[in-house]
Amino acid sequence: MRPGPRNLITDVAGLLVGHASDAALKSGVTVLTADRPFTAGVHVMGGAPGTRETDLLAPGLLVEAIDALVLAGGSAFGLDAASGVADALAASGRGHAVGPLRVPIVPAAILFDLANGGDKRWAVNPYRALGAAALAAARADFALGSVGAGTGAMTASLMGGLGSASLVLDGGETVGALVAVNASGDVVVPGGREFWAGAFEIGDEFGGLGPAARRVAPGMPTRRKPGPATGTENTTIAIVATDAGLDKAGARRLAEAAQDGIARAIVPAHTITDGDLVFAVATGARSQLAPDIRSALGHAAAICLSRAVARAVFAARPAPGDLLACWRDT
Repeated sequence: MRPGPRNLITDVAGLLVGHASDAALKSGVTVLTADRPFTAGVHVMGGAPGTRETDLLAPGLLVEAIDALVLAGGSAFGLDAASGVADALAASGRGHAVGPLRVPIVPAAILFDLANGGDKRWAVNPYRALGAAALAAARADFALGSVGAGTGAMTASLMGGLGSASLVLDGGETVGALVAVNASGDVVVPGGREFWAGAFEIGDEFGGLGPAARRVAPGMPTRRKPGPATGTENTTIAIVATDAGLDKAGARRLAEAAQDGIARAIVPAHTITDGDLVFAVATGARSQLAPDIRSALGHAAAICLSRAVARAVFAARPAPGDLLACWRDT
């Protein structure tokens, strides 16, 4: 396996990603869409998810294809970003025809960044407009780090961010990952700069430090990031994608396998105060696959997601009012 030409989720042909960020708010929105509707599934392992329209992704339910996925900050307020995306898609003629109307299907997931030092004193919920702006910015090439849904994200000891990575399998299938890292756990080993995901690094895509040099017990982090005393200000939300032909059941299975990528890159992961969630997207550009190839896709999705987590934190850049240091400054 090798990275795709961009080392981004958009190496899966047809996918586009856009960001909208608000520096004062210290928050933002990231949208993934495509040139035509696509199959999607979802899997949740965190104890505190925030979602919209995820039930319809279950196998056996009516809707077979969706128009976009939204990752947003803002906790429950951020779910309104999907409304802005849906409005803009409908205006462009996208969505299911219902009489004279078009109804785009736009599932969404949010992370908690309300206590990250940004100015949250809005009079009007800003996320609807941010969603529309992120959709308008959707391109094949996009930035990583402190942008979009990762603008004000944090981990236990460092600023988080938005990351992506890709792999091309030996048979030609492409897999990619996109993640907003806002975890209660750590992405680096205690007392060092090495990423837990170091064993999966390709080249020097997140510092070239290799596997952790220290052999330490991967216990709970020694510090907790600033925020409410309840410790519920977390969540890592991600999308994995492939050009393989998968139905909704296959997409859900891909999302399940990709959760291993979060667990390998963040310690601890999937806690009761995280809303860890993975969407999976299948564009169907390639034919339905044999079971052994589907297993390889799941393995590749987990590796991509681990690398994307590390790349998110590696690419984060400091901004005024940050409550934690960025990896680059440690």
